[in-house]
Amino acid sequence: MRLSMARSYGTSAARVEGLKRMFAHIRVLIVTLMTAGALLAQSQAAVPAQTPAKPVKMVVLGDSLSAGLGLPASAAFPARLQKALNDKGIKVDVINAGVSGDTTSGGRDRLDWSIPEGTEAVILELGANDALRGIDPAVTRAALTDILTRLKARNIAVLLCGMLAPPNYGSEYAARFNAIYPELSKSFGVPLYPFFLEGVASEAKLNQADGIHPTAEGVDIIVKKILPMVEALVGTISGQRS
Repeated sequence: MRLSMARSYGTSAARVEGLKRMFAHIRVLIVTLMTAGALLAQSQAAVPAQTPAKPVKMVVLGDSLSAGLGLPASAAFPARLQKALNDKGIKVDVINAGVSGDTTSGGRDRLDWSIPEGTEAVILELGANDALRGIDPAVTRAALTDILTRLKARNIAVLLCGMLAPPNYGSEYAARFNAIYPELSKSFGVPLYPFFLEGVASEAKLNQADGIHPTAEGVDIIVKKILPMVEALVGTISGQRS
């Protein structure tokens, strides 16, 4: 009897000792996990959360060609340009500041309220109505010069869109008018898209019945052709932000 009791006691004591060792290991494991968790939380707090980049605020300052005369708002150049950029993962908010019939002088006169605070880029599309009305190229040049000067003073990036004079005013007028855009691009150091209606002008199927204003298909061609230059403009702004 004593032998069996001794054996039973010895076995129970061994079990108790084993349980003690097991619980000790568990306590060490819990402390280790808690310490690791605290260190991980501290490291995550030390790294600031990355916020999505803000969209570049862009304004298209223009006339009926960019305003979308005869088209729904969703088919106008600014809206189609924003969609094309967004589809490529480039975040922009594009404001349509086109006014049908506007001249370069008209654009200059409404510049302050057409380009709100916070604007980072302007696509400048003006001059078609100057050419159609035969306005003195010196007047057009002066108005565009004033616009560019004021935008530069506000640190707003500009993409200048060129326009070509119709042939009915003669070669001398056309030479004076057509020279405005490349010369201003050079003197102000802004990129130039040589002809806003490239690939669309004189193409009957891409213009509305008046033969002047692009159809929705025509707008899409303009967007496709100008897109690389707009991407470069946005890239410059994004680089300045960082």
